[in-house]
Amino acid sequence: MAIDVKVTTEVEQAGLDAPVAVANDASYGLRRLPPWLHTIVGSKKSIVGILILILFVLMAVFAPQIAPGDPSDFLARPHLAPSSEHWFGTTGQGQDVFAQTVWGARFTLQVGFLVGAITTLIGTTVGMTAGYFRGWIDEVLSVITNVFLIVPSLPLLVVLAAFLGGGDLWIFSDDMWFFVFVLSITGWAWPARVIRSQTLSLREKDFVSAAVVTGERTWRIVFREMLPNMLSIIVAGFIGSTIFAIGASAALEFLGLGNPSRVTWGTNLYWAANNAGLLTGAWWTFVPAGVCIALVAFAMALLNYGIDEITNPRLRARQGIVRALKESGVRRTNSRATPVVRPTSPTP
Repeated sequence: MAIDVKVTTEVEQAGLDAPVAVANDASYGLRRLPPWLHTIVGSKKSIVGILILILFVLMAVFAPQIAPGDPSDFLARPHLAPSSEHWFGTTGQGQDVFAQTVWGARFTLQVGFLVGAITTLIGTTVGMTAGYFRGWIDEVLSVITNVFLIVPSLPLLVVLAAFLGGGDLWIFSDDMWFFVFVLSITGWAWPARVIRSQTLSLREKDFVSAAVVTGERTWRIVFREMLPNMLSIIVAGFIGSTIFAIGASAALEFLGLGNPSRVTWGTNLYWAANNAGLLTGAWWTFVPAGVCIALVAFAMALLNYGIDEITNPRLRARQGIVRALKESGVRRTNSRATPVVRPTSPTP
């Protein structure tokens, strides 16, 4: 049985050294979904990650409807176990843990996504500038990046948080921006280093040299030729920075360096520790916040699999061949290598 598959290479388009196989779109039949959405929907890991993220985002957006009232109100006796009246029990001060968990998602997710976007923007700008222009520009930016890399991040976070004192300076009138500033300052260096390395590699590719020879402008070479080939790394950096921001902000608040009057997942852990939730066996005061932080990080890691299959040319080609084989009824061996199908002559 012959398989109608087209074999091409993406060396010119993606700047890769090795050829990859791309399945002919006609062999898949008509699709109603866009290719990028079809790839995400076809990944079970991505679907699970998207559903979990949507759940938490909706919980943050509709917190007033899910848990009406002020989550800081004292409603019952301290350390009541979970019941039908208080689903997650009460804190050591008599506050409803369920309401605090729902409302806490707002601040924590806002800080996480803002820091992820800012650190990715700074890291991409610094990394691509250093990698493309090289010379003294690369040396200066690399020195600055290395300084932030060698300084331990957690002690630096603690020092900045204690020195600046969220809310004490006029520029940080809202302590959310205080956390965004501190976490962005300490989190941009690693994405910048990774982007610089990838830019140095792509800078030597033939398609970049051809663009330089033809007189293309620098900004067009960087943003139209090189940037699309680094989307996989950039998106992975955004997800990693967001996970870092959520965990780091919760850690700073747990250490008491945040605003204890604001309801967040980190302050929930802070008050659970201060009210001896662990010593008294009141596990419901700290488990919900910890589980929520872990689930958000887990969901974003799962989503990264699907996004990587869209932006990575090798994985995109592999998924196309796998779908072609599946629709053709051909069984393949379970291998991690990219399958390459060669056209064969029709069977007589």
